[in-house]
Amino acid sequence: MKPGVLIISHGSRDETWVSIVEGAVSGLSLREEIPVAVSFLELVDGRLIQDGIDELEKTGVTDILVIPLFVSSGSTHVDEIEYALGAKPEPERETDLELFTVKAKVHYGYPVDDDPDIALMIWDKIRELSKEPEREIILLVGHGSVHEGFRQRWQQGISSLAERVREVSGIAAADYGLLNPDNIRSRVEYWQEQGYDVLVAPLFLSEGYFTKIVIPAKLKGLTYAYSGQALLPHPLLPHWIEHQIEILLQRVRIEG
Repeated sequence: MKPGVLIISHGSRDETWVSIVEGAVSGLSLREEIPVAVSFLELVDGRLIQDGIDELEKTGVTDILVIPLFVSSGSTHVDEIEYALGAKPEPERETDLELFTVKAKVHYGYPVDDDPDIALMIWDKIRELSKEPEREIILLVGHGSVHEGFRQRWQQGISSLAERVREVSGIAAADYGLLNPDNIRSRVEYWQEQGYDVLVAPLFLSEGYFTKIVIPAKLKGLTYAYSGQALLPHPLLPHWIEHQIEILLQRVRIEG
């Protein structure tokens, strides 16, 4: 067996986002032992998922460990990529993504969800906004989903993550709101009515349209603290990736 790692992100026309992901991967201590390729679902020419597969298979890789760099299992992209890689027989929702050409055996990992490293990353991004922890609430804001099944995964992951953030921060309370279905304004209003100061933390990998435009527009006229900082860049990302790789390697060894 010769394993290789394929890290898959959504992709962006913003070269800064691409460099952030590549920077995190360059810091992996496992990179000297295992081939690693970074690929994107779209928008990055020459660096798409099939390109990453081909790159790894040229090195003789027999098993590809896939790390989906997405914030939630509720993302339809996580589902369709797993299907297109041949790691599941059918997608849960109809997709235009065609099957990739893969000779190696694919082992599909997990997105961010409620990982403890991510809770620390969120707190690091928002801690400077905290003035009186005993009367503050951290509200995580995620994209969410309108699709049955996917919405519930979003809710499960982000609610558990909010509790982890509360524990590591020591702040009085933590909650979440989603853009789909749209309830972030009502959650801010609810906590303000309870007498709390609201600190809003965007659960997005990179800063962009949603963090800079959509979330502030949804909360226009309300009083809240908001840094607008997404999860990345952050020095803990390589640690999260390596932990996912270790989990997949253990699974490969068990499967034989």
